[in-house]
Formats: sequence, C-alpha cells, structure tokens
Amino acid sequence: MPENTSKDDLTFEKAMERLEQTVKSLESGDLALTESIERYKEAMSLVQFCRNQLNHAELEIEQLMEQSSDAEASDEEASQ
Repeated sequence: MPENTSKDDLTFEKAMERLEQTVKSLESGDLALTESIERYKEAMSLVQFCRNQLNHAELEIEQLMEQSSDAEASDEEASQ
C-alpha cells in the first residue's frame, strides 16, 4: 500500500491514481533497481486491491439485478 494511505482510507479511485503514478515512475527508468522493485511490489498490491474492489462491485450489481428481477416477477404474478 502507499506509505501515506492506510488500507482503511484507500478507495478504488485513490488506488488507481497511485497506480498510475507508480507506473509512470517505473516507465521513466529513473529509479534505482531496488526502488523499482519496491514500486513494482506496491503496484501489484494496488492491482490486487482494485481487482477486489471491482469484483465486489460486480457482485453487488448482480445481486441488485437479481432482486429487481425477483421483484418484477412478484409484481407480475400479483397482477395476474
């Protein structure tokens, strides 16, 4: 995780912003090898965090869609 952001404070948007910064610094080629490795590790951690956030959001949307479909089916049955 970024040094100045705790896991509790990290949002998807903040993680993506930090990931973009990290990728730019890695692509610049100006970092020492050890610093590049540390930044790469951080980037991979951020990627995992973002994937988890996206998976959670996808699941939540699927559940909402199922609830909506179930409610519509119940309404149709009740009106018949």
